[in-house]
Amino acid sequence: MFSVDLNCDMGESFGAWRMGSDAALMDYVSSINVACGFHAGDASVIRRTIEAAVEKKVAVGAHPSFPDLQGFGRREMKLSATEIFDIVLYQVAALKGMCAALGGKLHHVKPHGALYNQAAKDRDLAGAIAAAVKVIDGNLILYGLSNSLLISESERIGLQTASEVFADRTYQADGTLTARTQPNALIKNVEQSCSQVLEMIAAQTVMTTGGEKISIKAETVCIHGDSAHALEFAREINRRLKETGVLIQAVEK
Repeated sequence: MFSVDLNCDMGESFGAWRMGSDAALMDYVSSINVACGFHAGDASVIRRTIEAAVEKKVAVGAHPSFPDLQGFGRREMKLSATEIFDIVLYQVAALKGMCAALGGKLHHVKPHGALYNQAAKDRDLAGAIAAAVKVIDGNLILYGLSNSLLISESERIGLQTASEVFADRTYQADGTLTARTQPNALIKNVEQSCSQVLEMIAAQTVMTTGGEKISIKAETVCIHGDSAHALEFAREINRRLKETGVLIQAVEK
């Protein structure tokens, strides 16, 4: 049976864990990416998110970002490769330690926001992220944009990778995501989202905003947890994939 991972960004609140939405989403996804505190999340929210994931047997990943609370980690920053290495090392190590303390095990790392998007196109930045992950734990899986430098640089140094596609974002002809500053960047219709996901998994292609199909590798599918439609999308995508015989499970090591 063909399988795919459904992942969701979580733990992106402060002070109080989003118990209703995050816990409900965990019923429909196979892995989560926990904010490490640099763009969202704090110690208590991280703990409660990990505890819930352990209870629901959902794979836990670290979701490191640029140090940008005000911009939710979605603003580009110009940091050196050494600085990138340090901030990723710090955040992932913290998540790994908290997972171990709470009876879980860190499964993967997925950069957030601008850090993720810049690493898709910047070889030095991608290499710094990969190096930080490997020095922490060479068995961690690196989630990155399909066909990106983050994937190729991680594989170059021996890390296992998972090529990621998006259920709620549109694509450009070069395989990058449409910038959030553009009006057509987000998919808000559940049927459009399901159709895109099913095509990416079955045909390994996606329709761009320009109307052309490009090749894509879909090993894990992201649903953004901060989206107003996240729960609806997760529930319906989960149902449709199961109807077509696709097994939903975390990426295997």
